[in-house]
Amino acid sequence: MSTPYQGKRRCFGEYRCTQCNRSWMSANSWANYGQECTSCKINVMPHKQRPLLKPDGLDKSDPEKSHPRELCQKCKALGRFCGSSYSRF
Repeated sequence: MSTPYQGKRRCFGEYRCTQCNRSWMSANSWANYGQECTSCKINVMPHKQRPLLKPDGLDKSDPEKSHPRELCQKCKALGRFCGSSYSRF
């Protein structure tokens, strides 16, 4: 399944679980990779993605919050943290 964003760098993604309707955002979103819902444990693809910019201060991501690697399809595929500076996939 393809995602709205098809670039090679990470981006900002918005997710909504189709099973429980839980929604979340992630600054570690990638083309054609999903993240697991913490409630339902199913892989969810982002419904919205945009470049990692801070448009008019509307970016609600928290740089202090850790990325849940065990829920990230890209981290699992790489076998490491997907947001590393050396990650160019």
